[in-house]
Amino acid sequence: MASTTYSISDLAKEFDLTTRAIRFYEDMGLLQPQREGPGGRNRVYTARDRTRLKLTLRAKRLGLSLVEAKEIIDSYDSPRDTAPQLKKFLAILAEHRKKLEAQMLDLQANLDEIRTHEKDAKALLGKAEKPKTASL
Repeated sequence: MASTTYSISDLAKEFDLTTRAIRFYEDMGLLQPQREGPGGRNRVYTARDRTRLKLTLRAKRLGLSLVEAKEIIDSYDSPRDTAPQLKKFLAILAEHRKKLEAQMLDLQANLDEIRTHEKDAKALLGKAEKPKTASL
């Protein structure tokens, strides 16, 4: 029974990526396609590569760097005990959560400042328009 394989175009289409992005992930060591054809020009991706790509994109959505994503994904490739892997994953997630929470506090402060300026500007506009209305 032959295992499922994918071309670079298959993966690009499935994940809505450019082939250049997939080659970049390959250069980063996240994907390791087999080479076939004349001079090994054709990349052949396995189900493992597809899963690693899917995990890479998920890690990116979480805000992880590609280096962090690779560390986590590589740790699951080895047959080691899963406890250290999960601890590392939790530590990375906690760090990113802290960064996002800090960014959210900054955004909330900016929104509060904007609301204050909007309120002040509306009050000034109301005062500026009153004399014109009263003189009519």
